[in-house]
Formats: sequence, C-alpha cells, structure tokens
Amino acid sequence: MEKTQKTQPEFRQVTVMILMSIFQLVCAVCVISAEKTVNLHLVYIFSGFIAAEWLYMMFGVMITGNDYFELEAIAFFLSGIGLTVCASFNETFAIKQIIAIGLGLLTYIFILLIIKDVRIACALRYPAAILSVLLLISNLILAKTVNGTLNWIEIGPFSFQPSELVKVAFILVGAASLDKLLSNISIVKYIVYSLSCVGLLFLMRDFGTALIFFFTFILIAYMRSGDVKTIFLICAVALMGAVLIISFKPYIAGRFEAYRHIWEMKNEGGYQQTRVLIYSSSGGLFGLGLGDGKLRNIFASSTDLVFGLICEEMGLIIGFAVLFSFACIAIFAVKAAGYSASAFYAITAVSAAGMLLFQLSLNVFGITDLLPLTGVTLPFVSRGGSSMICSWGILAYIRAAGAPFKLPPSDISVNKRRKKDKAA
Repeated sequence: MEKTQKTQPEFRQVTVMILMSIFQLVCAVCVISAEKTVNLHLVYIFSGFIAAEWLYMMFGVMITGNDYFELEAIAFFLSGIGLTVCASFNETFAIKQIIAIGLGLLTYIFILLIIKDVRIACALRYPAAILSVLLLISNLILAKTVNGTLNWIEIGPFSFQPSELVKVAFILVGAASLDKLLSNISIVKYIVYSLSCVGLLFLMRDFGTALIFFFTFILIAYMRSGDVKTIFLICAVALMGAVLIISFKPYIAGRFEAYRHIWEMKNEGGYQQTRVLIYSSSGGLFGLGLGDGKLRNIFASSTDLVFGLICEEMGLIIGFAVLFSFACIAIFAVKAAGYSASAFYAITAVSAAGMLLFQLSLNVFGITDLLPLTGVTLPFVSRGGSSMICSWGILAYIRAAGAPFKLPPSDISVNKRRKKDKAA
C-alpha cells in the first residue's frame, strides 16, 4: 500500500484576514478618535493599508493558485502594529511608515523573483558582495555621527541606513557561496567578506548590527558544514578580537557600563531601560490606550523602545502576540527548510529567520536589561524606512523556501539528498 503524501494544513486565509482587518480597524479608530478633529489623511492611510493587504492576498491566490499566505499575514500584522504606533505620534510618521511598508512589499516581491532561479541568485553573489561593502564604506565617508554611531546617509530630505540594506545581501552572498560543496576557496572568500562587513560596522560603532552579522555568519557556516569544532574556533577567535578592540578602544566598553546596573544609573546610562521596565508593566494586559503612555516621551520610544511602548499602550497581550508572531516565522522557516528544493533555499530560510530572531532578542532583551542595550530596531514594527524594507526583504528568503509550488515527490525533501551525499 502506497503511503499518502502529507499535505500542508489548511490556512484559513479569509478568516485570518477578516480578524486582522477588524483589529487594524479598531487600532485606526483609537488613533483617529484621539484627534480633536477627524484626520482624513490617517483615514486614507489605514484604509489603503487594509486594502493593500486584501489585494495582495487575492492577486496571490489568482497568480499562484494557492492560498498559503500565512507568512505574509504575519508580516502584515506586525507592520500594522508599527503603522499604528507611528500614527499615534503624528501624521508625518504615519506617511513615512506606509511608504516604507509599500517599498518593503515591492522589495519582497522583487527578491522572490530573483531567487526563484538558484543559478541567477548564485550569479549575483559577487555583485551583491561588492555593492554591500561599497555601501558600508560610503557610510563611513558620508554619514554624520548621530547618537554615537555613523549609521545614516542623508540625501536631500531623505535618509537611509546602508547597514540595514546590506543585511539582505549578506544572506544571499553567504547562501550562494556555500550552496555548492564546500571548498577552501569559497570558505575563504566568504570569511573575508564577512570580516569586512563586521569590521566596517565596528568602525561605524554600530555594534548591535555587527553582532547580528556575526551571528548570521555563524549560522550560515554551521548550516552548510555542521562542524561544531570549527564554529567554536571561529567564536573563540572573535572573542579574542573583541577583547583586543576593547583594550585599545576603552570607550567601547564604556557604552555598556550600565548593563546590569541600570537602577544605580537610573538617571544616566540606565535612563531608558528603567523607564521601559516601569512604564511597560503599568499597561497591564490591555494597555493604557494609544497616546496615553508615558514612555512615548522618552527618546527613541518609536524605534529602539517600541516594544515597551506597545506593552504600555496596547497591553501585554499584544506584546506577547508580537513575540509569538516571530516564533511562528521561525517555525515556518525550519519546516520550509526541510522541504525546500535545494540547499540554497534551506540555508537562506534558516539564516533569515535566525537573523530576525537574533535582532528581536537584542531589541527586547536590551531594553529590559537582560542583554546590553545595542540600539537595534524591532523588525517590521520600529519606525524607520530602511528597517522596514530590510525586514520584508529578509522575509522573502523564508517564503522562497516554503513557496507553495507543487513539486514532484522526488524533489520535495532536501534531507533525502543530504543523506545520500553523506553516505557517498
């Protein structure tokens, strides 16, 4: 008797979309009603966002013939929360955020089209590597120091953060370089590229992003080699390098002197974390209401501290929903990697999910003093165009691995091929 092929559990797309739209409508009403007069611009922004969600899902079903869009639904849910937070501050923030979401969605579709063919993706690894390094170098030359880091490049009224855009290229270069059987040349090239990116980020004093890149490098290397000893050796060398840097640049250690001492420095280095801990817990399960929180008066409340603001004004339930959403993305990536059509998709899916989770951890644990505060954003939620575009771009790697293509049974599992290669 032949075994029946397992099918993906049904995703109730319409039900999920209706529930999500209701939630977003409630958020919109809360934001708009807080104004003395009805702000039509905010009405148009929220209406356009909800309409875009439905149009994307409907066109997706028409084009692919499938209705498995749970990953996009999670991204829209998180982006909607970020849009709500921005709109609760002012109209300008909301306009910039909705534009960033639109550009992020276009980036998402563009990357999906590019990596649909692994050969094209592999051919782009050298241009992507060169362009990303040049972007970081230009950041050192053109950017101005803001809050102790060289992050932003301003071009007229617009500004962007090159390190966020390089994250997308970093995953592509790593996965494409190590997609084939490992060779000394490919390993050396990728190590040199990774060290260049991390080193430039250190010169920019963007230590949080440097940690994210290094973690992703370790994850990609382990995914392809599975050699724990080599990974341990790389981490040991990196630790020694960090010790040397701190020895010659003692001001770097000074940036983290408040870690685990925030209450002793509550009006100095621990000012932000202590306020996050106090105000976020005061929101309870259902929050104080949009615009009624005290954390919004603290610097970076809509960017680095946005998770605390959500807990204070929207409630711990929404805060936990945000964390659960990222857990679902990680689970989707792991499952998709097991059924992906090639090792390239498996590596990109897991490394992309790992990057998002690690950045989430640095953000949430940093503002709650479980980890040093590094100033990284919360993917999909924090205010910022570069961060939003990067988050959607990274998500494309996970979707590509779990794309609902109807593959023949012999091509469904990459694990079988891996076992054959190992036995050979």
